[in-house]
Amino acid sequence: MITIVIAEDQQMLLGAFGSLLNLEEDMKVVGKASNGEEAIALVRKFQPDVCIMDIEMPGKSGLEAAEELKGLNCKVIILTTFARSGYFQRALKAGVSGYLLKDSPSEELASSIRSVMAGRRIYAPELMDDVYGEENPLTDREKEVLELVADGKNTKEIADQLSIKTGTVRNYISTILDKLEVKNRIEAITQSKEKGWFK
Repeated sequence: MITIVIAEDQQMLLGAFGSLLNLEEDMKVVGKASNGEEAIALVRKFQPDVCIMDIEMPGKSGLEAAEELKGLNCKVIILTTFARSGYFQRALKAGVSGYLLKDSPSEELASSIRSVMAGRRIYAPELMDDVYGEENPLTDREKEVLELVADGKNTKEIADQLSIKTGTVRNYISTILDKLEVKNRIEAITQSKEKGWFK
């Protein structure tokens, strides 16, 4: 019997996934969580074979929970509406066994769980196309500057924090805008968030 914990913040979906999987003869849902914290607690308590995890949940996200569960004897399958390559890359780093989109047919979920239990990795095909063309073009220092901008720091505060001149910060910012092909800081932050490039 494959034991499963499901983490999903939309109660209706959580119930539906639970019912669907319990209909499978070789599967049993042993716990349901509505956020990443609960998911980690349930995985530690029940030690299931598989944890199916949504990404965007209150408190701890599915990706943060997956990173924490790495190394435990539980295979994580991300099930999300977000086909964002940045999220996907982060999920791969966290060692997830599967990354599926919620608009996949429901029978695909059960067969993916069986495949993952057999040692395979299952990733949504539309993500495989994206992931190879979506490397973050920024250097580590440029990423650092953009993250400080995203934290609401002004040019002088960034310069002080990184012990560089304000002119240097301005140069970094204009390079970042050029590389990301955006017009302003807000667009740069939005694009980096959407691609999952922020830590």
